[in-house]
Amino acid sequence: MEPLLRDDKVFLRALEPADAGLLYLWENDTRLWNVGCATAPFSLRQLEDYIANYDADIFSARQLRMVVCENSTGSAVGTADLYDFDPVNMRAGVGILISEDYRGRGYGECAIRLLERFGFMRLNLHQLWAVVPESNIASRTMFDRAGYRITGRMRSWVRCGSSYEDAYLYQRLNIGANREI
Repeated sequence: MEPLLRDDKVFLRALEPADAGLLYLWENDTRLWNVGCATAPFSLRQLEDYIANYDADIFSARQLRMVVCENSTGSAVGTADLYDFDPVNMRAGVGILISEDYRGRGYGECAIRLLERFGFMRLNLHQLWAVVPESNIASRTMFDRAGYRITGRMRSWVRCGSSYEDAYLYQRLNIGANREI
């Protein structure tokens, strides 16, 4: 049996106290705020407290955050999240952040596939979904390659300065061995 949280390129692991510095850099990168819900920077202390008090039980916390690490070096290259977990309908949102220095190497797609394997095989989720801004071509390509399908378009969904941008809803259903929509 294959390990759930590892493939030939990356592995997913739990948050560690030493990750606070990386989260500080990634969470405070204002260029990424339009794809999340950040409205202000986080202090290092806030992130240290977040990690110290983090509840990795997705059923109680309704989210699961893991660190994406490169197999060859063990270096943290990003984060992978299941969020807005709905235990009644057995679905969760997928969030991937890959550090700028590591983008374009397939780490994001590998992380998505590992989250999918974990979500479908371990948590028995029925579906995973993601909302991706129209202009985020790299993320849209990544979700397309990972087998997600566009099932909706939300008009003026993401604020970009003083204007708004459309976003796409991507879904991946767990409907058997081929997991196709």
